[in-house]
Amino acid sequence: MKDRQELIKQLIKDIDAQTTGAIRFIAGRTSRRSFIGRIGVFMAGMGALPVLPMLRASAQSAPAPLAPVNGVADIEEMGDVTSCDYWRYCAFSGSLCSCCGGTLTQCPPGSDTATVAWVGSCHNPTDGRNYLISYNDCCGKSSCGSCGCHRSEGDRPVYLTSKSNSVLWCFGANSHAYHCTLSLVLGPAEA
Repeated sequence: MKDRQELIKQLIKDIDAQTTGAIRFIAGRTSRRSFIGRIGVFMAGMGALPVLPMLRASAQSAPAPLAPVNGVADIEEMGDVTSCDYWRYCAFSGSLCSCCGGTLTQCPPGSDTATVAWVGSCHNPTDGRNYLISYNDCCGKSSCGSCGCHRSEGDRPVYLTSKSNSVLWCFGANSHAYHCTLSLVLGPAEA
């Protein structure tokens, strides 16, 4: 038992000696202001850590195409998909992929679908139902710049970034270069 206590005391002495040596080494090569500045930068960086983007996708390289939900594959639609007034764009922000060489549901060639998205609930005037719409950014090419739309029907102050259409959603893709945005129907929005 006595040997164990002596071993612990020696271990504490060694740790103390190594810590003292490291502190003296740092103190001999930096000024106090420099040290305090670096600590401040480190602490500010740690405070920003929770707002960094997170990869929420599985190990797959691209998201699988969405399957029809509750018979949504045959939605009755009409209107101009290149107009900001189209019913699917009620919570849309960005350039329409239908104007940039893609479609409502497919990215233009040379761009990839981001693995994260924001959603909105839009009313289809043709069948009188509300649908849950997923807005996925297409990334990997420079911005299309055509058919820019910003609609925020029912928008609330941003408390969670996952509920905002004003965030660059390409952080879940291979490239952070934004090109355009898709509008995918996930299913009927049940109240």
